Amino acid sequence: MSKRLKLAGLSASRTLRSGKTLVNADSSEKTSTYFGDEEKRLARTSTKKHIPIKIKYEIENETDVKETLIKSEDVELSTGIQDIKTEECEIKNENVELKLNPKNVKDKKQWMPPDWEIILENIKEMRKSETAPVDTMGCHKCTDPDASPVVSRYQSLVALMLSSQTKDQVTHAAMQRLNTYGCKPNIIAATPDDVLGKLIYPVGFWKKKVEYIKKTSVILLDKYGGDIPKTVKELCELPGVGPKMAHLCMRTAWGEVSGIGVDTHVHRIANRLGWVKKLTKTPEQTRNELEDWLPKPLWSEVNHLLVGFGQETCLPRFPKCSECLNKDICPFASKGGKTKK
Repeated sequence: MSKRLKLAGLSASRTLRSGKTLVNADSSEKTSTYFGDEEKRLARTSTKKHIPIKIKYEIENETDVKETLIKSEDVELSTGIQDIKTEECEIKNENVELKLNPKNVKDKKQWMPPDWEIILENIKEMRKSETAPVDTMGCHKCTDPDASPVVSRYQSLVALMLSSQTKDQVTHAAMQRLNTYGCKPNIIAATPDDVLGKLIYPVGFWKKKVEYIKKTSVILLDKYGGDIPKTVKELCELPGVGPKMAHLCMRTAWGEVSGIGVDTHVHRIANRLGWVKKLTKTPEQTRNELEDWLPKPLWSEVNHLLVGFGQETCLPRFPKCSECLNKDICPFASKGGKTKK
């Protein structure tokens, strides 16, 4: 093909691309058959080149849109799954809390002695007069009313230490002598053993208690500035102080209920009334049994009620079952109310 023909073809191609009509150099109205065919061919070629590009562009756009939509849905779906998992976790956590909640555990038919509420109300009725020795001469009545709070707490502790294996009347009398002498930790710590012995005699095990009270007084001065400890654990670390004294001391000295004080009266009566699952041998075992089922709001009064009841009615020997309001529902009375010899 000649250079002139190639140039004409290129010119026609440019004209077609620009949208202009190709005009023959020799005639402005006619176009040669050759160039007409070439124009059609170029037009077809142009169409093949442009249309696929346009379609390809549209397909890519649609694909992008679909991909975008799919990704958005994936995100929403993932979020939904996450929410479901979160809800499941919350439900599982609630189930765990339900299992660990002590209230729900206690609801599982907790053991309680039969008729215990009626029995307790009857004891309160019998104790209304407050004529038992514990009412007027108990440890809570042994402190000097004019003493400072620190000294008063010390006197409460000393009275409880003296009360072990001792009647309330004897303990109260010994405390009156000590208060007159000067019942303060610094004074008692400096008192000779024989003088202190004469002051507290005839309390049970008085010689041993002289040793315990003097050692305790020194510890209180060195470690607590003359005051007494404020926890059951620290109180039990003092010489001659056990759980019963510690819990009662927390109540009388600090006004806090830390547990049930179980002495010989409470121990005996709880076993007679069937307030323990099985018979207990020690006051500490009885305390654990009582605290396992007795509502805590009653802990502060149960010692005082049962001690007075044991001093007047439910005596260690020859209990007055015939006078007791609980004679018809008390397990001990139903067996004849006889004590073992």
